Amino acid sequence: MHELIVSPFLDGYLALRPGHQAGLRLPEHRYRELQAAARTEVPLPTWFAEIAQETWGLDIDGGSARSTLLVREPSDHGFSRASWEINLGCNFACKHCYLGLKEFSGLPWDDKVRLLDIMQAVGVVWFQITGGEPTIDKHFQDAYRYAYSLGMMLTISTNASRLWQKSLLEMFEECPAYRLVVSVYGATEESFDGLTQRRGAWKSFKKGVDAAREAKLPVRLNLIVTEDSADEVDAMVALAERWELDHHVYTNMTPTIYGGPESLLAQSSKHLRERTPFQGCNAGHTFFHADPHGKVSICKVGRDDQIDLMAEGAEGLRKLGGIADKLMLRTGGCQGCQLSGSCLVCRPLAKQFQEAKAPLANYCQHGQQK
Repeated sequence: MHELIVSPFLDGYLALRPGHQAGLRLPEHRYRELQAAARTEVPLPTWFAEIAQETWGLDIDGGSARSTLLVREPSDHGFSRASWEINLGCNFACKHCYLGLKEFSGLPWDDKVRLLDIMQAVGVVWFQITGGEPTIDKHFQDAYRYAYSLGMMLTISTNASRLWQKSLLEMFEECPAYRLVVSVYGATEESFDGLTQRRGAWKSFKKGVDAAREAKLPVRLNLIVTEDSADEVDAMVALAERWELDHHVYTNMTPTIYGGPESLLAQSSKHLRERTPFQGCNAGHTFFHADPHGKVSICKVGRDDQIDLMAEGAEGLRKLGGIADKLMLRTGGCQGCQLSGSCLVCRPLAKQFQEAKAPLANYCQHGQQK
């Protein structure tokens, strides 16, 4: 298996090591040199071996380029990142979940392989596998290993409830992840089990995090603040600091992907943060999202005008840029707004809040107190 990935990335080239945050930018002529070397049994160039030692502490001097490097080929599609809900099914039933109904369904294995092949062909380097809870999908480990073999830097979004399993720990040791993003729903068993609506959720979460820490996996914590954990914010932060794990605090809930309001009921009103103005994004232009059935949208929020990747293949993705530009237009309930130039959310998210009949304070400047 490869030690390093060399890949085109947007308008440049990168050298990356799975399981590590550090990366290197390469000029085109260096990329071409490594590309040519990896097609033969010649040793790695000395300059690259020196950089690998300096950047990652990796001794590859004298090694074969073919056995050490996975060199990704250029793509004219222009994508660099993607996310994939491998399955919406979950072993928790969190009150705040934006997915709404979490049904166990998805692509058969052969189509999962085809989806991943397309991801690679269109240039995806950073790839997030999410759910539901991805680790409970019957094909998760095979899909993870296959995506790794294609030269992707993998992020897994998980509730950590299965991270203690031996097969998962062995997989992450053999095929290191770029990052494991673990959601934290409280600092006590009562609040954690209350939000997830699953007795024993806290215990399984703690067992998984303890195993991940012992294995030195690259864990980052998302601390989710809701009504159930509103009085435990400091305790959640203290927990993350005691574990010496990177963490971010999330307080603003969103409607479900169907525009339903039920997830907003978990919002802690005293922790509702004022949003900063939306500055635009490259959704649909350099990244995209795929649901469990291979239906592709510009992102997890803007799911209108999906493309059936299984029917249309990679060429279908060329339509995403136009779809993104159309979805970002401020129409419907925002038409004619004089504050739209500094709106607090993107148009697709505003549409979800409007469909959920959410209070303006959750997403719109018209609801902010002066």
